[in-house]
Amino acid sequence: MGSTAATDSNRLVVSFGEMLIDFVPTVSGVSLADAPGFLKAPGGAPANVAIAVSRLGGKSAFVGKLGDDDFGHMLARILRDNGVIDGGICFDQGARTALAFVTLRADGEREFMFYRNPSADMLLTPAELNLDIIRSAKIFHFGSISLIVEPCRSAHLKAMEVAREAGALLSYDPNLRIPLWPSAEEARKQIMSIWDQADIIKVSDNELEFLTGSDKIDDASALSLWRPNMKLMLVTCGEKGCNYYTKDFHGTVEGFHVKTIDTTGAGDSFIGALLTRLVKDHSVIEDEAKLRSVLRFANACGAITTTKKGAIPALPTETEALTLLE
Repeated sequence: MGSTAATDSNRLVVSFGEMLIDFVPTVSGVSLADAPGFLKAPGGAPANVAIAVSRLGGKSAFVGKLGDDDFGHMLARILRDNGVIDGGICFDQGARTALAFVTLRADGEREFMFYRNPSADMLLTPAELNLDIIRSAKIFHFGSISLIVEPCRSAHLKAMEVAREAGALLSYDPNLRIPLWPSAEEARKQIMSIWDQADIIKVSDNELEFLTGSDKIDDASALSLWRPNMKLMLVTCGEKGCNYYTKDFHGTVEGFHVKTIDTTGAGDSFIGALLTRLVKDHSVIEDEAKLRSVLRFANACGAITTTKKGAIPALPTETEALTLLE
């Protein structure tokens, strides 16, 4: 193995969890029942993050389970076509690939109706995990949807443990989807159950309100979620930008004003951009000027993603992000 391969393999971001197909109405601002038609858009937050990293020139892999059906094989192909390592994907013969119908309200915000009963991603077992890929992660990224039911929950916990033992930074974006949980209380409890194991956590302003029970998006509310072992916590506030918190400093980085069409994938694009920069240089977290520069880049990537429909088609390249920055 040459020295370039060795350094490159140290820069792998591994994303764990669900990949599915979002069916997005051809017309915004109508209910699901009134939508005249739907476009199929590949999605699932962890998969979006893997593709975001790859599209920005980073190296990423996806670990999860898809249905052994046309949609599942289409999604695996989309990952490969976007340069994502697919060795962590397995297929379930008995369950279908998950689907979500997404209504875009007139303001570009979304409502979801999910078809998962159970879907293939929920049936991933600890024995099916590709441990070699997980162990080679420099950053291991995950959400909370994989915590909802067994056996996927056990697979998630095992994957986190293996990644941590191998020295990876753990990155957590809860990606709250209340309709998928038995109750809001259960969602809050399970999302928080792995909270103190993550090094990096990104929450949206809505998620912050949900998890703290406070309707204020302020430092006090955010810091109530801070844990001593964390290295970085981020609160994203849409076009207002993001707030960042580390052991030594905190602040705000302004967002970008763009014409928003669909917010799907903006948070995934943001975290993908952050991880792409962080995997190359962990010291970003200790240096406020460096961190602010990286977060400005991440905000630009998030903003660009809202200017097109769907997540994956809208994820930017580094050139597009740098153009907006200028």
